[in-house]
Amino acid sequence: MSRPCVVLLPGLLCDAAVWRAQTAALDFADCVVPSYGAAASIDEMARGVLASVAAPRFSLAGHSMGGRVALAIASMAPERVERLALLDSGMEPIAAGEAGVQERDKRMALLHKARHSGMRAMGEQWARGMVHPDRLDTPLFGEVLDMVARFTPELFAAQIEALLNRPDAAPVLQNLHCPLLLACGRQDSWSPLSRHERMQQLCPGAQLVIIEDSGHMSTMEQPAQVSRVLAAWLGR
Repeated sequence: MSRPCVVLLPGLLCDAAVWRAQTAALDFADCVVPSYGAAASIDEMARGVLASVAAPRFSLAGHSMGGRVALAIASMAPERVERLALLDSGMEPIAAGEAGVQERDKRMALLHKARHSGMRAMGEQWARGMVHPDRLDTPLFGEVLDMVARFTPELFAAQIEALLNRPDAAPVLQNLHCPLLLACGRQDSWSPLSRHERMQQLCPGAQLVIIEDSGHMSTMEQPAQVSRVLAAWLGR
């Protein structure tokens, strides 16, 4: 029997390190962690992933912004996606009115800091909301900062542009024809459980799993829990 292909999509300012534990745990599969390069839209990221994955069909998991890319892929090439998993992610476009203005201003302020103080200094501020409070200033928090520091302000700007212009993915969830897993850290304040519950309502057959004792970076904060959930999603 041929080995299954699993495509693992990282989120904002994340690379293969965010999926390192899962890639090791899912050793029965061929795991692919694409890079988005300088892509500056969710759709451009999705097209790049589709072009880079040789397998005609694959299981697809996306973390955070990677979940939005996964939904775009499921919309563009549903015939290639066997099953879908969205971890600590979302579906909504940028909010209208003042809320959207505030999001834009906060993201642009972080970009300004990255350009003038460096990516790691920006990460020290940004990543504090990304992990469970108990993991601030721990070695794991240092790993997150190391990952952020591997990016440049130019790549950060491209990913910010993609997120500020993100599409409304609710119609994709409503029309999804493959099995869907939703997973969320219990203490994820960036993409909270309530958002995943709304996503499940749009796709009633979806399974929702809570990753206990975890913030937004669930794949790194609770690697064993997430790996078990993904192995079960893959039928192992």
